[in-house]
Parts: sequence; C-alpha cells; structure tokens
Amino acid sequence: MISDQTLVTGVCCEGKYVALASFLDRTVIATGDDPKEVVKQAREAGYENPVIFFIPQQDVNLVY
Repeated sequence: MISDQTLVTGVCCEGKYVALASFLDRTVIATGDDPKEVVKQAREAGYENPVIFFIPQQDVNLVY
C-alpha cells in the first residue's frame, strides 16, 4: 500500500524535477532536469498550477 505521504514511486524520476497535476491527483505530467522546462511542459499539457518538486537519486545525501 502506498503511503498518503508518497507522491511518486519507482526509479524513473530519480535525479529529476517532476510535475504532478495536484497533491490529490498524483499523475506525473512532466519530468526533466530543468524546473522551468518542467513547468513549461506541464502548462502546455493544460495544467496551469502544477505541483513541482525534485526527486533526489537513491543513496544521495542532500544538504539544504
């Protein structure tokens, strides 16, 4: 069972920016290396306010 806190599963998006339709609709609508390009792709697909976030690669530590 997928947790309510899990937005995307699988390794297809590791190291990429991802656009979802919304927090409730977890459909991946665009992916890429550049967040501006991901937003552009999502808007071209008809989603004016997509949810954009970065999925780090597995076993990589990020410092914010």
